[in-house]
Amino acid sequence: MAAGRLYIIATPIGNLEDITLRALRVLSEVDLVAAEDTRVTGRLLSHYNIHKPLTSYFEHNEQHKTPQLLDRLEQGLRLALVTDGGTPCISDPGYRLVAGAAERGITVEALPGACAAVSALCVSGLPLHRFAFEGFLPPKTNRRRKSLEALALEERTLIFYESPHRIGKTLEDMLAVLGDRRAVLAREQTKMHEEIMRGRLADIVRSVGGRTLKGEITLVVEGCRAHG
Repeated sequence: MAAGRLYIIATPIGNLEDITLRALRVLSEVDLVAAEDTRVTGRLLSHYNIHKPLTSYFEHNEQHKTPQLLDRLEQGLRLALVTDGGTPCISDPGYRLVAGAAERGITVEALPGACAAVSALCVSGLPLHRFAFEGFLPPKTNRRRKSLEALALEERTLIFYESPHRIGKTLEDMLAVLGDRRAVLAREQTKMHEEIMRGRLADIVRSVGGRTLKGEITLVVEGCRAHG
């Protein structure tokens, strides 16, 4: 392995078997692993009997920690970047580190793997030839509705992430702003209690109503042209 290299490594979103042989090899060879939550990553590495130094790299320390890691990369560090699950930089920390490495001429290598957005899209049954990933909508109702209004005429299939405590309100806003389109809610993908809800937004609003959902949630919503 070449010195001074940044590896962007996808990790399982649930089932620990969803990691590539290449990812396991590189994780066992790097000098340091930058993790969103060192406890979560520590459990993954321990499961595969990999023992490497860990450093935290998450939303609230990303800005000040990036220069430190870039300096170490320039000095020859082999660094793996991982998140709690899925592909780094996709609604997770990482883009500052990748951009900085590219600016400094440091090699950046991506090891593809699990991604909640892509997994949900694949099982949705909605058109896949064109899609738009929107990540998390704003938490406040007014801003969330404005964001949805800006997407109302978007023809591509839409993909969102959402937290369990906001999912009910978000679905109601989608129904009000986008209309009763086909949609899929994927929860706890690849895990023991995985759940896939299919139907129209009104159906899913009724299914979610009164329930306390847990875990990671991905929403896939039909685009405007398909709906019309």
